[in-house]
Amino acid sequence: MYFPRRLSAWLLVISLSVLTACDDNSQTPLRSLANDAVILAFGDSLTYGTGADPKTESYPAVLTELSGRTVINAGVPGEVSGEGLARIERLLKQHQPQLVLLCHGGNDMIRKLSEAELKQNLTAMVELIRAHGAEVVMLSVPKPGLFLKPAPLYQEVAHALRVPLENDIIPDIESETALKADPIHPNARGYRRLAERVHELLSQSGAL
Repeated sequence: MYFPRRLSAWLLVISLSVLTACDDNSQTPLRSLANDAVILAFGDSLTYGTGADPKTESYPAVLTELSGRTVINAGVPGEVSGEGLARIERLLKQHQPQLVLLCHGGNDMIRKLSEAELKQNLTAMVELIRAHGAEVVMLSVPKPGLFLKPAPLYQEVAHALRVPLENDIIPDIESETALKADPIHPNARGYRRLAERVHELLSQSGAL
C-alpha cells in the first residue's frame, strides 16, 4: 500500500512513541512497603559507595534517611554479574527483604564480558528475588564509551519481566563531572542525587 511521504513520517513518529511508552516501566506499581520493611540494595561498587563514605554517603545510606526504611547495602566492588548471581540467594534468605534494588553489570561491560550472559544473569536474579517473595526495581548502568547511554539490555530485561526500571539517573550522574569522585564512581553529591531519584521512583510507584 502506498502512503504519501509526510504520512509515512508521521506513522513512524507515532510508532516510535508507542514503543518508547511500552518500554517505560518506571511507573510500574509496587506494593506499599511496611514501616519495618527491609530494602536490599544489591550490586557492585556503585551500590557499595566507592568514591564516598559507604556508611553515611552511599546511596543506600541516604535512601535509609529519605525512606525511613532499613536499606541493606549489599554492594561488592569489582563484582561481575555471575558472581552476583551466585551471592544473591544467601542474602535473600538472610535479610528477607520486601524489595530489592538491583544495580549490576557495569564490571561485565568494563571487562567486555558477554552481554548475552549479563542479560541472562540479570534475568535469573530477578526470578530468584521474586521466588523469595520480594519485588525488584532495576537501575541501568551506562555502557562504556564516548556517550554514556544506558545499555539497551536493561530495558529489554525490564520490559520482558515487567520490572520497574530507573534507566537514566546513573548515566546522567556519570556524565556530570561535579557529581563524580573519579571517572567511574559518583561522589557524595552524586550518590545523594541517585538516592533522591530512587526515592522518587518508589514514591511514584506506591512503595512509599
